[in-house]
Amino acid sequence: MPGKNTHMSWRRIALVTGLISATALLSGCNAMKRLSEVGEPPKLSSIDNPTQSENYRPVSLPMPAPQIAESNPNSLWRSGARSFFKDQRANQVGDILTVVVDMSDSAALANTTTRSRTNSEDLAVPNLFGLEAEFTKVLPETIDPSSMFDMNSATSNRGAGSLDRTEAINLRVAAIVIQVLPNGNYVIHGRQEIRVNSEVREVQIAGVIRAADISSANEVGYDKIAEARISYGGRGTISDVQQPRYGSEVLDIILPF
Repeated sequence: MPGKNTHMSWRRIALVTGLISATALLSGCNAMKRLSEVGEPPKLSSIDNPTQSENYRPVSLPMPAPQIAESNPNSLWRSGARSFFKDQRANQVGDILTVVVDMSDSAALANTTTRSRTNSEDLAVPNLFGLEAEFTKVLPETIDPSSMFDMNSATSNRGAGSLDRTEAINLRVAAIVIQVLPNGNYVIHGRQEIRVNSEVREVQIAGVIRAADISSANEVGYDKIAEARISYGGRGTISDVQQPRYGSEVLDIILPF
C-alpha cells in the first residue's frame, strides 16, 4: 500500500500541475500571439465599426422630454448654426471631431500609523469553600491558589506610506460620433495607434459630450466629456520587458505571504 508520504507527493505534484495549467490558460492566447510575431513588428488593429463590436452596448441615460425645433419663416439663418449656410461642427452619426487632452495632475500623500497595546490578566482563588486544597488531587503539581493564572500580552504595530504622483498628457485624438442621444448629446469613440519600430502606442477615448461644447474649430476638451474613458498605453517589445511575467503575477495574487 502506498504510504502517507507518497500521497503527499502526489498532492504536491497535482497542485504544481494545476498552477502551471492555470497560468497557461491565462497567458495562452496572448503568448501564442506574441510567439507568432517573433521577428516582426506588432500588427496594427483593423479599422472596424465600434458598434459592431461584441462588447458594444448602446449608451442609455436619463433623458428630458424631446423639444420641437422652431423654424424661422423667411429667414436664411438657422438657429444654433456657426456658418451662414451650414454648421461645420459634428452633429450626426459618423461625423468626426477632435478631442483635445491636456492633462496635468499631481498628488502627494504621506501617512504614518502607530498602534500599541498591552494586556495583563491575573486570577487568584485563595478561598473557594475550602475546596482549594483539593486542587492538588486534580492537577499533577502543587499549585498556589493565590496565583492561579497570570497572563500578559503586548502588541505593537507601525505603518508608514507615501505617495508622490505626477502625470502629464498632451495629445489630440480624432473621434467619431457613434450615437446621438434623444436630448441631442453625442456619444463619441476614438482610437489611435502609432507604431514606432517594434512598439505600438495606443490611445482610446470615449464618452458623452454636449453639442454646445464643440468649438467653432470642431474641437472639444477632455474635461467636457461625461463618463470619459481615456486610455493611453502600448504593446510591443518594450512593453513586454516592462511588464512582469504571467507566473509572477499569478504568484503575487495567490501567495498569502
